Amino acid sequence: MDWTRYRFRSRWTLPAPPALVYAALERAEDYPRWWRQVREIARIDDTSGAIRIRSLLPYDVTFTAREVRRDPAAGVLEIAMSGDIDGWARWTITGNGAGTLARYEQVVTVNKPLLRRFAVPGRPVFRANHWLMMRSGRRGLRGHLQAV
Repeated sequence: MDWTRYRFRSRWTLPAPPALVYAALERAEDYPRWWRQVREIARIDDTSGAIRIRSLLPYDVTFTAREVRRDPAAGVLEIAMSGDIDGWARWTITGNGAGTLARYEQVVTVNKPLLRRFAVPGRPVFRANHWLMMRSGRRGLRGHLQAV
């Protein structure tokens, strides 16, 4: 097993129409306004940006995100990531009754030396840290959508 490779999945149910959720998620530059763990996004060009995130643990993760797929009809947003983490992440947005189900998938390999050094003993803590970040993101997006 490669202890530096992670696969994350999250499911967010949101009380807003899929088009509104998709529109919010495709504007990554706005994430820091409603997702406090997304500390900074600096646009590089039309399809990429530099991102810095930090959750509960005292370390930043920085990476470049490059758009791979933006398909509003299918409800899919996908990026490739390189830097402290290499891999991909994908949002899939579908209707769910009167609201939306936003499914998040991410597969990454960790390159940041500190995280690699503690890959085995820190794995449960790193996974919990990610879970807390995603929980906060869901809450933040929910509030953001209610304000729109």
